[in-house]
Amino acid sequence: MFKRIRSDVQSVFERDPAARSTFEVLTTYPGLHAILFYRLTHWLWGKGLKWLARFISGFARWFTGIEIHPAAKIGERFFIDHGMGIVIGETAEIGDDCTLYQGVTLGGVSASEGKRHPTLGNRVVVGAGAKVLGPFTVGDDARIGSNAVVLKSVPANRTVVGIPGRVVDPDRKKSRREKMAEKIGFDAYGVSQDVQDPIEKAIFSLLDHVQSQDEQLEKLNQAVKQLGGSDSHVDLPSLEDAVLEPDNPEYQAHIKKVDTNR
Repeated sequence: MFKRIRSDVQSVFERDPAARSTFEVLTTYPGLHAILFYRLTHWLWGKGLKWLARFISGFARWFTGIEIHPAAKIGERFFIDHGMGIVIGETAEIGDDCTLYQGVTLGGVSASEGKRHPTLGNRVVVGAGAKVLGPFTVGDDARIGSNAVVLKSVPANRTVVGIPGRVVDPDRKKSRREKMAEKIGFDAYGVSQDVQDPIEKAIFSLLDHVQSQDEQLEKLNQAVKQLGGSDSHVDLPSLEDAVLEPDNPEYQAHIKKVDTNR
């Protein structure tokens, strides 16, 4: 147990540049205090002194603002940064070299007995305010973004963001609708691919419709020109930020030009 405590102290220096001395870390870091209390209560829990373990755990929660159930399983070099509001449930399991920030919940979604809380692999980082809920596994080296709500397994080496959490794939090519959404500043942050948000769906449908309309009008204009008609092409307002700001002079000039050409 004391070997683990030494490694917990050392992990603070490795992951927090603000740490200056061992004395400072031991006396001013509530995250470390919570871990030290947990190491003691977990040992007591294993010896069958469960009431005493829960009593000390309750005091630790009052003292640090961090609640860790004595029965949770936490590996070595666990680091809690800031820490206020963290909750780690009874059947939660955390691997080695993991980092949790303030407001994180490793919770359950069921009141039934048995495994109810998540299992984090090694070197997992969970951002501030994130909620990881349910008896599933978060793979090694995964990252949970701030304020994400994760309700299903996360593969190793992946990043999850949003509500509900979705895996971010930086190598995935963006679709036409996603590129258009970026142009007008629309970002359906955190809507999973298998849970359609109605507002997101409506906006994306409008983007698809506008894009298809523009393409059809351009084809119609080209056909008219081939038949000897005049070029009826009109420069439409850009889908940049100006289109979202009616008071913008560029936007007003653009609208005036369009009205004149009609």
